[in-house]
Amino acid sequence: MKGLKSLSGAAAGAAPLFGALVSIGWLSWSGDASAASWLLGMLSHPIGMIAMIQAIYTLLLSLLWLRYKPFNVTDAVWPKVTVVIPAFNEGRMVARSIRSVAACAYPKDKLEVIVVDDGSRDDTFFHMQHLRREFPDLVRLVRFIGNRGKRSALVAGFRAAAGEIVVTIDSDSEINPDTIHEMVKPFLADPKVGGVAGRVSVLNRDNVISRMLEVQFALAFDFGRAAQSVYRAVACCPGALSSFRKSIILPFLDEWENQRFLGRPVSHGEDQALTNIVLKQGYDTVYQRTAVVHTLVPTTYAQLSRMFLRWDRSYIVEGFSFARFMFTRYREKNRLMPVVSFFVANLRFVVVAVAIMELPRLFDTDLHAFGRTTIALILGSVFTAAYYLRFERSFRWMYGVLYAVFSVLMLQWILPWALVTVRDERWGTR
Repeated sequence: MKGLKSLSGAAAGAAPLFGALVSIGWLSWSGDASAASWLLGMLSHPIGMIAMIQAIYTLLLSLLWLRYKPFNVTDAVWPKVTVVIPAFNEGRMVARSIRSVAACAYPKDKLEVIVVDDGSRDDTFFHMQHLRREFPDLVRLVRFIGNRGKRSALVAGFRAAAGEIVVTIDSDSEINPDTIHEMVKPFLADPKVGGVAGRVSVLNRDNVISRMLEVQFALAFDFGRAAQSVYRAVACCPGALSSFRKSIILPFLDEWENQRFLGRPVSHGEDQALTNIVLKQGYDTVYQRTAVVHTLVPTTYAQLSRMFLRWDRSYIVEGFSFARFMFTRYREKNRLMPVVSFFVANLRFVVVAVAIMELPRLFDTDLHAFGRTTIALILGSVFTAAYYLRFERSFRWMYGVLYAVFSVLMLQWILPWALVTVRDERWGTR
């Protein structure tokens, strides 16, 4: 696929912007309209104004993305690292996760793996015991009698950890042999780094949904986190693969485990809550593209909806947490861009509100307007999904186009429902 390889980094980074501009132009421009009237028409409507803001913001992210470089060190003295893997009803997949860590290239005398069984009711602990016998000098087991939740499992891992760096990995995920090395490098390169986000890749490409998510993960996670890493404030170090300085997290374990929102305990969003702890203490959170984890993703609409619902609830809760300190002098520099990102991200709540108010007008839309909207959506998603070519050089990027249409038609209800049910603390995936 020689033609695919010719796509430059600059073109890939700017693709989301071009997609946004094409969509805006197609939706709002008419052949006899001047540029000035087109712009005024855009700015006179909330959705148009938000679209313009998003396009400008995406350009800014694209420029930041172009500046991103993974951290690297040479002649390092590698620190002691503890890998914590919380598991609940994971079955044999937990064995694959543990084995991937045991097979990593990190010095074994500087590595330990703590696997916490969170009261599983299947054969998860059996597989954990098998791997414990296979790697007796590396693997340690913790078992809860009943299910306490992922936060409690992680707390147990942090408290038992001997390493100064704690890497957290989901039990439905596998890492590359060099991933632990790569997750440690940012800490060695800069003492101000307190948390590191790894690159999340899709392990299962079983059907259309998982293949759409493969492209979406690259767009949502790599593009956004690489840009955020340039100003040292990655908003969420993901549960699938993150690492933290233990000394930063330990004093806040009780507060984190017992976090409440609107009077109810919070059981989701543990990864973003940990990230907020690091940021609030004045440390940087960064992204390490070269540290890769392959994780299982939903393959059914019901699973996908529950995952996004949990993510949106977490986003709402932790958004409030971040808002409480984002205007303070919590860090010495780079305080503006996290605020800008926060406000732009939250414009989607305005979009939802406006869309709900204008819902009756959909029934008055003629077929011509509907066709233009559909074409605009497809054109915009084509340019945006082209970013995926930067990494995979594969025509699977077309699943990104399909995802854009699927998202508009099938997933827009999730954010409003997350707002209504934000106090629901159930995990929602089991």
